[in-house]
Amino acid sequence: MKTTLIKNASIINEGTAYTGSLLIKEEIIERIFREGEELPAADRIIDAKGYYLMPGVIDDQVHFREPGLTHKGDIYTESRAAIAGGVTSFMEMPNTNPQSVTISALEEKYAIAASKSPANYSFYMGATNDNLEEILKIDPRNVCGVKVFMGSSTGNMLVDKPQALNNLFREVPVLIATHCEDEATIKHNLELYKQKYGEHTPFSVHPEIRNDEACYKSSSMAVELATKHGSRLHILHLSTAKELSLFDNTLPLSEKRITGEVCVHHLWFDADDYDRLGSRIKWNPAVKYREDRDALRNGLINNFLDVVATDHAPHTLEEKNQDYFKSPSGGPLVQHALTAMLEMAHQGVFTKELVVEKMCHAPATLFRIEKRGFIREGYYADLVMVNPNGNQTVTDESVLYKCKWTPFNGTKLKHTISRTWVNGALVYEEGTINDSIKGKRLLFNV
Repeated sequence: MKTTLIKNASIINEGTAYTGSLLIKEEIIERIFREGEELPAADRIIDAKGYYLMPGVIDDQVHFREPGLTHKGDIYTESRAAIAGGVTSFMEMPNTNPQSVTISALEEKYAIAASKSPANYSFYMGATNDNLEEILKIDPRNVCGVKVFMGSSTGNMLVDKPQALNNLFREVPVLIATHCEDEATIKHNLELYKQKYGEHTPFSVHPEIRNDEACYKSSSMAVELATKHGSRLHILHLSTAKELSLFDNTLPLSEKRITGEVCVHHLWFDADDYDRLGSRIKWNPAVKYREDRDALRNGLINNFLDVVATDHAPHTLEEKNQDYFKSPSGGPLVQHALTAMLEMAHQGVFTKELVVEKMCHAPATLFRIEKRGFIREGYYADLVMVNPNGNQTVTDESVLYKCKWTPFNGTKLKHTISRTWVNGALVYEEGTINDSIKGKRLLFNV
């Protein structure tokens, strides 16, 4: 059996950082060694002195656009970008074409990923107002969850019938992940700003149109339904200070039934950035105000928020570079999410241990992913090696996304990704991706 020894790394794992080494045998972490322990021989030895070694990032929310929207991105291009960013596993959303609202459509996406993706993968099944019977066919062992759009976004999958929502929260046997924005509030605000500005509506009003009231009204409804029925609810891309009151930080994550995710862009950008970046930071829910951003950061530190993800959602620049009402919401993020979070750690916003907790450990715990998300003996060797002094300037030309742009264009980041292993295989090394390696379907403990 082939073995790899990674030695002298600064291992960041389970709340600590220490100098150590680990032995990979085939797909698995065979042994972890502390500094000073005798190291074994191996087929390949990598000296990681001066580098961080951490579990691969698990991104619980991406839109890779395949099938049907592949002019924006596809599973091959976006998963390669993910690997280059240290993301070793992803969970992808159902608002493709066709939508993943049947078992057969869902399994077609799994087949595409099996043939194309260098990263590990899972796919959400989408909910509609009338597909509960199909959802109940899900095998909880090999599907990450059900996505419910309680606010409309790209793909027009809004679930807006009260009885349908009630039935979903009562019956669905797996985790329910929600996009929460109140549609009536948004439509009312849209009309107000359309009357005020017409076709020249500035992007800076996006957080006023998709405001904290719209978010809280929908999120609180989801929490009420989940509490009533005992559902496992995970609210995605939280964006407001107000919503933090809906979450509890007194329980360990493994015991929580209601959890919250925050995305990198809501932690990095704020409303002051619209004048500079315009459509490049138009997301749903909107990037909001400095006080919201700071509250989200504190919510993460204090465990009101559980997971950091990307909501990676590429569109072409031609699509994005339209006026406010025509420009679609969403942007690409997987390639620089980890290094952006580590940049915030370098700035003193978070610790690097917290970054690993929220991007690697927490998704594995929350979704009950089998043998991933931690550096532990017997776990899959999904690993990322980071150069803490790599110093990069992100540019549109440097990204691997099919859309060829990034909201971080021109941003200087201290950290770079040196190597990424998936299931023990070295998939990414200093800018080169091994396209012969394919990831695995994630499995979940039920």
